[in-house]
Amino acid sequence: MSDNESVNEMELLLLHQLKEGDEAAYKILFTKYYESIVGFCKHFLFDLDSSQGIAQEAFLKLWLNRDKINKFNGIQSFLYTAAKSGCLNHIRHQKVEKKYQDSFLQSYEENLNCEILESFSFDNVEYKELDELIRESILELPDRCREVFEKKRFEDKKTKEIAQELNISEKAVEANMTRALSLLRKKLSNYLPVFLIDIAIIVFYSKK
Repeated sequence: MSDNESVNEMELLLLHQLKEGDEAAYKILFTKYYESIVGFCKHFLFDLDSSQGIAQEAFLKLWLNRDKINKFNGIQSFLYTAAKSGCLNHIRHQKVEKKYQDSFLQSYEENLNCEILESFSFDNVEYKELDELIRESILELPDRCREVFEKKRFEDKKTKEIAQELNISEKAVEANMTRALSLLRKKLSNYLPVFLIDIAIIVFYSKK
């Protein structure tokens, strides 16, 4: 048996044990990834205590969602995605105003989105096919939904701005955005875990 085959078998066993609720397997994964997740968070937050707290929350979410992880490399993808979300929420809450941090955050987030997708092994569709599927899914949205979705997600416009531009109420903007996300997630859920769908949409569609 080659070293690669041995590693693959160990990873499959560890994944199976995690999904079955094995705390020992969970602790192994915690030891394997914790410091990397904390280090990643520090790039965003520049604060060790906050970074450790968010890393711990990411591992808690992994435990709570362990039955949804179907590939070993999906564990790392899940952790980084959860940590990124935690960092962004923390920064928004703290209302960080330093331009360097804001610029660095945006750049790092874009790079991370690509890295997460590239590290994820797709079974149902190839990378290019997924790209086409996402574009088609967005184009198939009802006209108003698509218009609101693109302004919100890709033009980074606020609800109030969109409402004024389209001459509709803010509640209508929110309703259309909710509907658009629901339709996209429903169509793409056969190909991607839910936590990767939003990232995939941003990465692929921003290349149009």
